[in-house]
Amino acid sequence: MVQPTTPAGPDRVSPTSLPNLLTFGRIAAVPALVACFYIPGDAGRITALVVFVLAAVTDFFDGYLARAWGQQSSLGRMLDPIADKLLVAAALLVLLADGTIGGWSLWAALVILSREILVSGLREFLAEVRVSVPVSRLAKWKTTVQMVAIGFLLVGPAGEKLFAYTEEVGLTLLWLAAILTLYTGYDYFRAGLKHLVD
Repeated sequence: MVQPTTPAGPDRVSPTSLPNLLTFGRIAAVPALVACFYIPGDAGRITALVVFVLAAVTDFFDGYLARAWGQQSSLGRMLDPIADKLLVAAALLVLLADGTIGGWSLWAALVILSREILVSGLREFLAEVRVSVPVSRLAKWKTTVQMVAIGFLLVGPAGEKLFAYTEEVGLTLLWLAAILTLYTGYDYFRAGLKHLVD
């Protein structure tokens, strides 16, 4: 059994620590996810779902292990949100290109992508003025709904054989995630507004 290590400073943690390797793996999953859509038939869809789920699971474990083992690092804090946004953006873009997301649902995807970019910019600015905006419980729920929605949409037609209305459920959850995205995004901007004005 692996024993937790003693806490180390953020600049003393090895870039090849397990939490960092999990983050690197999530970034590596992005091109793998896109490549799945070049595999014809249900196999490509199912493989895309497996890649996405495995990558999403590492999002929990890299942060959990970094805190539990005292292996939090500047590199990890920088790459973790980047890996998350790359994974979500890549998934939404291939689903848009594939036609799984289309029509009015395009707006839901646009809201999610826009919020990720805007909040990243806001966080970068607030970091410069040494202001921390914690992630709210609702934002965590938003992320969960968003990931589940993308999972349903990725498996798409292949999932219809096991679970009816797979795409419909995915699109409904995508709209729910978009609504939560607007609300939580407003929370971030409200929290940082006075610093932006200053």
